[in-house]
Amino acid sequence: MTSLSIHWPEFTLSSTLDLAAIFLIALLANRFLRVVTNLIVKPAATQSRTAQVREQQTRTLAGVLYSAGSKVVWLVALLTAVDKVGINPTPALTLAGLASVAIGFGAQNLVRDLITGIYIVLEDQFVMGDTIQVGDAIGRVEILTLRRTVLRDARGALVTIANGEIRSVSNLSRDWSQAFVDISIAPEMSLEKSMHALEAAASEMRGDPSWSQALVDGPRILGVQDFDRSALTVRLQVRTVPTRQDEVSRELRRRIQIEFQRQGLPLSSVQRFELVSAPPSPQETPKPEHQN
Repeated sequence: MTSLSIHWPEFTLSSTLDLAAIFLIALLANRFLRVVTNLIVKPAATQSRTAQVREQQTRTLAGVLYSAGSKVVWLVALLTAVDKVGINPTPALTLAGLASVAIGFGAQNLVRDLITGIYIVLEDQFVMGDTIQVGDAIGRVEILTLRRTVLRDARGALVTIANGEIRSVSNLSRDWSQAFVDISIAPEMSLEKSMHALEAAASEMRGDPSWSQALVDGPRILGVQDFDRSALTVRLQVRTVPTRQDEVSRELRRRIQIEFQRQGLPLSSVQRFELVSAPPSPQETPKPEHQN
């Protein structure tokens, strides 16, 4: 009891001031961390869905970074405080270090996914609603977190990709999309008349208010792409607003067909097919003939 009475005044006068200083520094560090992480947030400049999603993603990332940083600040403050009151934190730090190494080895893929996810958001590689291609997977981004990206492909299937597996990504929804339309013309047909019909169909589409809003540039005729004895192929190029290139291409083909019929111009009757050979099944593998 006497020993406690002797040391109590020293604890209240010196250690209490140290603890108060540690607490104040931790608060200031947290405030500074909040200011820094808020710089990551990209406020939506427009009311478009893409801009709103981008803002929400950067706010989520800022919140995650602030939460992790804040926990580190308070952990350091706690360890410093217990040392000031006479408790040695070295054994706890050693145990925590060993546990961190063990967890780190087991969670390497998770850490890699999280780091890649942070880069995806910070660099604005893509957002929810974009159509992207990752490897052989092409689809619309429906879920984007720091750990995974989920695509809805053309089959309607959900394709889940770990962010750490993304090495190269193609964003098909930025600025504009592009399509090429190849038209096969009968070789006996006059090229000049065919070009005139193609330009008439393209001009009509550019002047149609229901389709002009989907067009960024074109449709324009690039010229003869290929020719042989059976057909002459003319290529057209069209740039559209993001992700609308397929429907614009279909409409352009329809208008070209109508224009050629209107002018009585024949299209090539040749149909081209691409044959992909598959390896024979075990049942279909021919057996070697035995020679006598």
